[in-house]
Amino acid sequence: MSIFIDKKTKVIVQGITGRDGSFHAKQMKNYGTNVVAGVTPGKGGSKVAGIPVFNTMQDAMAKVKANTSVIYVPPPFAVDAIYEAVSAGIKLVVCVTEGVPANDMMKVAPFVKANGARLIGPNCPGLISPDQSKVGILPGTIVKKGNIGVISRSGTLTYEAIWALTLEGLGQTTCVGIGGDQVIGTNFIDCLAAFEADKATKGIVMIGEIGGSDEEEAAAYIKKNLTKPVVSFIAGQAAPPGKRMGHAGAIVSGGSGTAEGKIKALNAAGIPVAGSPTELPALMKEALKKAKAKAAKKAAKAKSKAK
Repeated sequence: MSIFIDKKTKVIVQGITGRDGSFHAKQMKNYGTNVVAGVTPGKGGSKVAGIPVFNTMQDAMAKVKANTSVIYVPPPFAVDAIYEAVSAGIKLVVCVTEGVPANDMMKVAPFVKANGARLIGPNCPGLISPDQSKVGILPGTIVKKGNIGVISRSGTLTYEAIWALTLEGLGQTTCVGIGGDQVIGTNFIDCLAAFEADKATKGIVMIGEIGGSDEEEAAAYIKKNLTKPVVSFIAGQAAPPGKRMGHAGAIVSGGSGTAEGKIKALNAAGIPVAGSPTELPALMKEALKKAKAKAAKKAAKAKSKAK
């Protein structure tokens, strides 16, 4: 199993005729993703890698009935693309675009939820369910089908963590890059809840970074609600205070959002934190071992009571 995307996912690529859109549309299609259409205003009637292009999302949806869209359009038009996708009936929108204004996101995020849709991003690498579907820019060559869920605010570190897991034989159910902006559509808690409900997922890797309070909130949620083991890594531990490090949301100000504070909150919730992404596999194996032992002890106790 997986979360958010699977073999049934039908994708429309918004901005398919651009450099990034055309390149990644081909990559997604080659991976096995069911890319059914593309949209670029004024380019309707053309094709990209055999994928039909339409002028609007409404035109595309009338023909292909997709459930997912991925956005590769420039920042000034990305929010309009989200509105257009959701208005056309898309239920999962993945916005890869970086540099989308936070003020615009404050308006579109509630619109997405009010219409029963989900937004992942912006400024994210998307997501991939190994051997099923990939939507975005995550490389299919580094993933392996398995039982570990991955959630990350960082793009590049997501790749490093996934590759480390794969090398150690820890395959994945779904890997989700939620994005590093201040305002995003899907957060850690949303993904944690989905992985908890997914029977195939046995353990979760959570990659956070400095800035904001998402990791602290996730730690409290995990302690209260999750039964599956979680291990983590926090990026930006050496970042100087007051400076934005790569992502709009990765800024430490006034003592809040520090790596130290996040690690403390995670440890208090019983979540081990790796010193580097390469340490995650060992932590995950240990966490799975403890979870298995705990489950066995619980089963034995229940059996003893039944007698």
